[in-house]
Amino acid sequence: MASTRILLTGFEPFDRDTVNPSWEVARALDGWACAGAKVQALQLPCVFGDALAALDAALGARAAPTLVVALGLAGGRTEVTPERVAVNVDDARIPDNAGRQPVDAAVEARGPAAYFSTLPIKAIVHALRQEGVPASVSNSAGTFVCNHVFYGLMHRLATRPELARTRGGFVHLPALPEQAARLPGTPSLALATQVDALRVLLRVALTTTADLREQGGSLH
Repeated sequence: MASTRILLTGFEPFDRDTVNPSWEVARALDGWACAGAKVQALQLPCVFGDALAALDAALGARAAPTLVVALGLAGGRTEVTPERVAVNVDDARIPDNAGRQPVDAAVEARGPAAYFSTLPIKAIVHALRQEGVPASVSNSAGTFVCNHVFYGLMHRLATRPELARTRGGFVHLPALPEQAARLPGTPSLALATQVDALRVLLRVALTTTADLREQGGSLH
């Protein structure tokens, strides 16, 4: 029996969509066991503040997870993209699902400017490419609810003693084919491929202690 847990979060649909790949992937993996840990899927509201409240409830409900991976949709991206850095700013281009639209607000009033992911993001990208899945490191998680959750997660891992041994980070996923059908020209990736990609990602995150040192930057 798995002795530890992986908390895997995804978002509810937003911005007129009826589906969100981040939640579809997370719930498909609910209960999946890997390297002595079992996935617990959690759907987060696409709402500033409320998403972190839901995360807090899950973090405190049981013993600290060994790994927390938050997933989100990045419409227009062509690859699975582990995020490198979360920034301490909420600056919403569109309202969230509760109509909230913060501008130039801090995620945490007394938090640092940024946090880095503690996932082995380059090892993850390398492994995904080896499996034939398009992947790359992303250096911006945006300033909407995805970054809000990413920063809030990393702040909690950095400041709460009970989470000191928990690793975590954020991964953006492409749209699903049914979303691309509504918006022709939008890049997409099949749900089965995304689920398989997360299995690889979680396995690497659980078993890799030191990240690869290889090129993963960009010019813009």
